[in-house]
Amino acid sequence: MDAPALSNMQMRDVETLIHPYTNMQAHRATGGQMIERGERIYLYDDQGKRHIDGLAGLWCAGLGYNEQELIDAATEQLNRLPYYHIFGGKSFEVAIELAEKLKEKFPVPMARAFFASSGSEANDTQVKLAWYYNNAKGRPEKKKILARKKGYHGVTIVSGSLTGLPNNHRAFDLPVDRVHHTTTPHYWREAEEGETEEQFVARLASDLEALIEQEGPETIAAFIAEPVIGAGGVLVPPKGYFEAIQPILSRHDIRFIDDEVICGFGRTGEWFGSQTFNIQPDSVSLAKQLTSAYAPLSAVLVDQDMAEALEAQSGEIGTFGHGFTYGGHPVGCAVALKAIEIYESRRIPEHVAAVAPRFQQHLARAGEHPLVGEARGVGLIGALELAPDKSGKSAFTPPAKVGVKFQDEMQARGVILRALGDTVAFCPPMIIKEDEIDALFEPVEAALDATMAWARSEGLL
Repeated sequence: MDAPALSNMQMRDVETLIHPYTNMQAHRATGGQMIERGERIYLYDDQGKRHIDGLAGLWCAGLGYNEQELIDAATEQLNRLPYYHIFGGKSFEVAIELAEKLKEKFPVPMARAFFASSGSEANDTQVKLAWYYNNAKGRPEKKKILARKKGYHGVTIVSGSLTGLPNNHRAFDLPVDRVHHTTTPHYWREAEEGETEEQFVARLASDLEALIEQEGPETIAAFIAEPVIGAGGVLVPPKGYFEAIQPILSRHDIRFIDDEVICGFGRTGEWFGSQTFNIQPDSVSLAKQLTSAYAPLSAVLVDQDMAEALEAQSGEIGTFGHGFTYGGHPVGCAVALKAIEIYESRRIPEHVAAVAPRFQQHLARAGEHPLVGEARGVGLIGALELAPDKSGKSAFTPPAKVGVKFQDEMQARGVILRALGDTVAFCPPMIIKEDEIDALFEPVEAALDATMAWARSEGLL
């Protein structure tokens, strides 16, 4: 059956845009989905069809679409000061207020905030700061960064190296040689035969210690981790994982970078994923729900030790030679302040905690389907990993086709999700209500049935 002809808009799209995370060759044949507007948790395409946004954009539109208070905050700031920078000691109150607010909200004491535009820029900055810090401390050899296989930290040269996904490295000449990856904390996939969850955690801690000893602790600056691995498959850490690895990092004087880009501002049912998983970081990366995605903005929070080292080193050199044109953009800062105000006044983290059991019950029920190897999640984030069986030891060959098929079946039924290989992620706007959670999951069984029938017809099952 021939594919339908592309619309004029789709043809213009194909001829003008490079789409991230897209098979560009296949996109030319099929065309893209054109989104025209949004309202709360819903998106409307150019055909007028309504879809539930099951991924909050890219894990980021926590307050949904067309939130008037955020629009008004942006408009007011545009009328007052639409742009200025914070280079060379220039400043303005909205950036100062946001830095103060972030220091106030984060549960571990932080001393300074550095602003950028994206999570990738924030994590790239984290690495540069770790290098700068150790030069300031007279430890020029202490520069390696440890991350985790399947972790996701961005797509710049360095943050893309931190990301532990092969397709983010292939043909890009990544990762750079100062970055090393340790074991993925995914019990269902990575546990050895007969290994308990407690034993698995002990092995992960042992693997990390072995990697540190192999590379030399005197050469390792930092370890970076998401509380919940997001784009690597929504991997919730096994119980006791962070409690097991943090003493190892402390013992070897390795700084802990907490990547809260997806988990921050209520997604796990608490303000930050660090609270959900008992993490005590030395620095933090924030983005996405920082502005509920209404303006590009990210932040790096650093502790007093780091702040003092940066200040001393910049005094010796004569400048702190790092920054972005739009870092601390006044409109982004104004929107972020208003978003945080809404999270507080509407008790969004508490709302997430209240509706999360319904969300997780639906996930668990879907996990009983024979096409689902594992269902997992926490708060209002979760995933269904599709597999030939439930052993955790088998996968579809070739990979990624079954996940994309399920994603497409859900989209045809009015729910937009995201396939991460053969894992399909759920991460709706945090304002979603219980009856809307029911509607989000209502087409799942039929979509799984259709996907399983297709997989059999393709010889994948």
